[in-house]
Amino acid sequence: MMDELNYTMLCDFYELTMGNGYFKTGLHKKICYFDVFFRKVPDGGGFAIAAGLDQIIDYIQNLHFDKRDVEYLRSKGCFDEQFLRWLKYFRFTGDIWAVPEGTPVFPGEPVITVRAPAVEAQLVETYLLLQFNHQSLIATKANRVVRAAQGRPVLEFGSRRAQGGDAAILGARATYIGGCAGTACTITDQLYGVPAGGTMAHSWVQMFDSEYEAFKAYCEIYPTNATLLVDTYNTLKSGVPNAIRCFKEILVPKGITNFAIRLDSGDISYLSKQARKMLDEAGLQCCRITASNALDEELIQDLISQGACVDTFGVGERLITARSEPVFGAVYKLAAVETEAGDILPRIKISENTAKITTPHFKKVYRLFDRATGKALADQICVWDETVDDTQPLTIFDQDAVWKTKKLENFRAQELLVPIFQAGKLVYRRPSLKEIREYCAAQVDLLWDEVKRFHNPHTYYVDLSEKLWLVKRELLRLTAEEG
Repeated sequence: MMDELNYTMLCDFYELTMGNGYFKTGLHKKICYFDVFFRKVPDGGGFAIAAGLDQIIDYIQNLHFDKRDVEYLRSKGCFDEQFLRWLKYFRFTGDIWAVPEGTPVFPGEPVITVRAPAVEAQLVETYLLLQFNHQSLIATKANRVVRAAQGRPVLEFGSRRAQGGDAAILGARATYIGGCAGTACTITDQLYGVPAGGTMAHSWVQMFDSEYEAFKAYCEIYPTNATLLVDTYNTLKSGVPNAIRCFKEILVPKGITNFAIRLDSGDISYLSKQARKMLDEAGLQCCRITASNALDEELIQDLISQGACVDTFGVGERLITARSEPVFGAVYKLAAVETEAGDILPRIKISENTAKITTPHFKKVYRLFDRATGKALADQICVWDETVDDTQPLTIFDQDAVWKTKKLENFRAQELLVPIFQAGKLVYRRPSLKEIREYCAAQVDLLWDEVKRFHNPHTYYVDLSEKLWLVKRELLRLTAEEG
């Protein structure tokens, strides 16, 4: 039954009741502008990684209501018959702009903008947020873990702890974007080409009469890529010695040097250092050590600072669930409407919680790079018809502390949002997952180290252009007068 799901129906019910209402009030053709943005980076980080766009593209291209969907909606008894008939021919006809997957993004700036007739724009809200929130969360967490590993490969091991099949599959995809070298999730390799790999469980060792026989059999079956799990019984007294014996008896005589041991319990720092000493004394300096067992960026940093002799990290539940902060929190808010004459009228949402006051209008986002270093200096959010002149000095304000300013000179301006759909047609060249991963690594490299700190990162400037700020201020004034 899951294979037969029509993801058009994966929407909050009020999207449909509002759509029906727009239809009955004649607003269903009114052009609207909605922004996806987020207010806070998970784990107190300095930036997030945008992900999930490729699945959003598939969703938009397949939007439709089939006969079964319409019959279900009719059975609810609250939808107009004309609206139900209209749904039979429903397709997305609007425009979408988005930042490419793998782009570092910051709170408050649009990462996806939808321009479409009201019903269409409303219906896509849930799925766009679902995909962006989930994959961006996991890609952001993965990038933290990968940076903590300081160049050592990180493998994603979390499928069995993910919240459902899609979370495991697409979560592993997102970890690859964030920088993980591979996954234990076989189907993610099959579908997306994320390198899948694995070794053995403790049950393999327990199935044999002795640990040595288990290791020997594995080395004979997989001689070119043997990784032996050495902590089933006693890591240092039997596990490592038996692994050394099998490597020297079976693999080394064949000239094979690509093998490893894995530590999955105990004091990883101590055990890895002792195991390294034993391996080196046996002449197996080529043998790598992999560590797993409820790791995250904080624990990996600690292990490295303690001198742990770990070459590869396997990270599971704390990565695939982003356990330390498992909600990304991006929202989808109306920013403008369009008149029949084509004029764009900004809209704003007001809240007593000032963090929830939205930035109105149809917008574009520029990233400003230092021409001398290539590093990202700040982002500026502008009205759609503005262009940043990077031949002139520019003063940027910190929106969290407007008295803080930064004067930019000798900078290059680049638009972040790129066209994805125009008039319902895909106009974006979809990069391969490998290209997305490489792009992500390159873009993160353009951030200053101070922004990439795990704790108390430097606040990256995200400013509103003067024109946009004046629009927002005027709407706030008008709203206050009406209130």
